[in-house]
Amino acid sequence: MHENVSCTFLSSSFSPLYFLYHHYPPSVHHGPCRNRRNAVDAFRVNVIHARQQVRSPVTNIARTSFFHVKRSNIWLAAVTKQNVNAAMVFEFLYKMCDVMTAYFGKISEENIKNNFVLIYELLDEILDFGYPQNSETGALKTFITQQGIKGQFQTKEEQSQITSQVTGQIGWRREGIKYRRNELFLDVLESVNLLMSPQGQVLSAHVSGRVVMKSYLSGMPECKFGMNDKIVIDKQGKGGATDDAAKSDLGGGSGKQSIAIDDCTFHQCVRLSKFDSERSISFIPPDGEYELMRYRTTKDIILPFRVIPLVREVGRTKLEVKVVIKSNFKPSLLAQKIEVRIPTPLNTSGVQVICMKGKAKYKASENAIVWKIKRMAGMKESQISAEIELLPTNDKKKWARPPISMNFEVPFAPSGLKVRYLKVFESKLNYSDHDVIKWVRYIGRSGIYETRC
Repeated sequence: MHENVSCTFLSSSFSPLYFLYHHYPPSVHHGPCRNRRNAVDAFRVNVIHARQQVRSPVTNIARTSFFHVKRSNIWLAAVTKQNVNAAMVFEFLYKMCDVMTAYFGKISEENIKNNFVLIYELLDEILDFGYPQNSETGALKTFITQQGIKGQFQTKEEQSQITSQVTGQIGWRREGIKYRRNELFLDVLESVNLLMSPQGQVLSAHVSGRVVMKSYLSGMPECKFGMNDKIVIDKQGKGGATDDAAKSDLGGGSGKQSIAIDDCTFHQCVRLSKFDSERSISFIPPDGEYELMRYRTTKDIILPFRVIPLVREVGRTKLEVKVVIKSNFKPSLLAQKIEVRIPTPLNTSGVQVICMKGKAKYKASENAIVWKIKRMAGMKESQISAEIELLPTNDKKKWARPPISMNFEVPFAPSGLKVRYLKVFESKLNYSDHDVIKWVRYIGRSGIYETRC
C-alpha cells in the first residue's frame, strides 16, 4: 500500500498485504514477524521504490510472487510461494477494492488509517486460511458495520437471518427489504480501445463494457434483462455446435440491430441456464449497487472520433503539425471531456499553437501538446496547427513519432449495445413491473485510443 508503511501475511494459498506502519503491534502478530518484514521490504524496494517503472502486475522476488494493484498512492498486494490461479488473485484484489469503497469511500492513506480495524475485520471474514469466501458487500454489511462486528446484542431472529443469508442459496440478498418507492438504475459503461494507422486503417479495436445496476426494490423480486446480442457460448466436451455453426449464428443482423459479444462474465446472482436457453439475463438482484456483467466485443464498433494527423519536417530544426478530429455520431449528441495529446520530440525548444476550438498548451515536462475541448457535437470537425522549433542535435536517429492519444466521454455505447427490456416481478408483495421506476444510461469512454502519425 502506501510507501511509508509495511504489509504482510503469508498463507498456504495467498493473503493480502495489509498496510501498516513499519512495526506491528503485538496484538496483530500472526506468525514470524521477521518473515513478514522481509516480504514487506522486498516489495517496497523492488516494486514501490524500483528505479525503473514496474509494468507487470506480478513480480517474482526470491521465489515469492507478489500480485499487486494500485489505487492512487495506495498499493494492495497479495503474496504467495505457490503456483496459484492468478486470475482468482486479481479478482479478489479488485473485489476487495470494491468492498472498501462501499464501506468508507475513496481508498486513500487517511481512510486506510482511520478504518484499519474495519479492514482487518473484513479480511478476516472474507478470507478463510487464505482462501476467498463471501465477498458480497450486501451480505457483509449485515454483520460488519462501520463501528465493528455486530455481536452479543443481536436477537436470535437477526442471527438466523444473517446465517441463512450467508449460507443459503441467495447469499447476496436478505429478506424483508422494504422501500417506499421501488427504483432500478442501469448503467451501460463502455471503454473503447483503438489503434489506427496514419492512413485511417483500423489496426486493432475492441470495446470492454460493464453493466452496473443500483436496485432499490422491496421483497425478493425477480428481474429480467435483455439486450440486442447474438451470443453463442461454446462449451467444450458437451458436443455443442461447431465453429461454423457458431459463426453463422453470430453473423445474423447488422451492427445496429445486434452485436456479437466475444466473451462475458456475470454476477453470481444471474441464472446461467436461462441465459443459455433464452438469451435473457434472469436474476434476483442484490440490494444497492453491484456489477451485473462484464463483456468484450470486437465487431461492428462505432468509433466516436477519427483523428487525421499530418506531420511535416522542415529541415532539421522545425516540424509542422496539423491534426484534425472528426466526430462520428448523431448531431443531437454531445461528447465531453475531450483531450488530444500530440507528442513532441525530446529536443523541442518552443511551440506555437493555433486551434479553432478549445484550448491548447505545450507541456514540456510531458513532451506533448495537450488540446482540450469541453464539448463537441456529432458530425463536426475541428483542427489544431502547431509549429515546433527543435534544438540542433548530434543524434542521427530519427524521431520515433509516438502515436497521438485521445480521451473523451460520449452518451452512447460504442459497441452498439442496447437494452431491449428490463422487467421486474414480485409475487409476495403484489407489485408489478409497472410500479417500478427504471432509469437506463449509456456512457462510452476512451480506453487506449491512439492514432499513429
